[in-house]
Amino acid sequence: MEGILKAILLGIVQGLTEFLPISSSGHLVIFSYFLNFKGSGLAFDVFLHLGTLFSIFLLFRKELKQMIVSPFYYLTGNLSDEHRYYLRWDFYVILATIPAGIAGVFFKDQIEVLFGSVIVAFLFLFLTGMMMVSIPFLKKQNKEINPVLAITMGFAQAFAILPGVSRSGSTIFSGILLGGEQEKVARFSFIMSIPAVAGAVLLKARDLMIAPPPSSELINIALGTLFSFVFGCLAILWLLNFVKKGKLQWFGYYSIILSITGIVWYFGF
Repeated sequence: MEGILKAILLGIVQGLTEFLPISSSGHLVIFSYFLNFKGSGLAFDVFLHLGTLFSIFLLFRKELKQMIVSPFYYLTGNLSDEHRYYLRWDFYVILATIPAGIAGVFFKDQIEVLFGSVIVAFLFLFLTGMMMVSIPFLKKQNKEINPVLAITMGFAQAFAILPGVSRSGSTIFSGILLGGEQEKVARFSFIMSIPAVAGAVLLKARDLMIAPPPSSELINIALGTLFSFVFGCLAILWLLNFVKKGKLQWFGYYSIILSITGIVWYFGF
């Protein structure tokens, strides 16, 4: 029963923090440390990320449908203005995925070492918090997504591989910093995460096929996946609401408080 409760808790943590700008990786490192729980190891991690991936598919199904069909309209020469818009988004997502792909392939082992350190997660959470609290002070320019903005958000996504750096937070911050319209930047941030998250899942799934989890752990995996999906959906809707209201800095305050509290606890001040 204790294992089931911990699996549910980590599923909730993954679902909420994957999309809220407070770092899912940082929170999973911290919660796993204090709970002394790693789920089912690789399998648990893979399915938690699948749960949050499904939440993007559900809530952005209309945009994703347009992005899928637009290339076919291009090939047939029947592009409407809407199809042209989403065809550009296809290109921008590819651009934004390149940096994270390179980082994941070439720096995978070095980055994984950092996931064993809770203090690293606390320190990078402070950085995440500072990015969020600075957003209200950035100049609003309401630009459309463009190649420069997309590749910059891609580098921010690559940087967010580090534990404690929020993927959504760093990409939204960089997009707004370059003048992107806040809600479009947030929506693009979610959609551009699909190849990166799916790619990471596929890389881990390859290892998972070699050493599948024992049947005794399947209930933990199933519950963790379900709760990461449900709370992933809630987190996306919640964040979009905060973006509309211009209150992203509140996530920054939370991250900074958590970071300082954790650092003080770690060093025993």
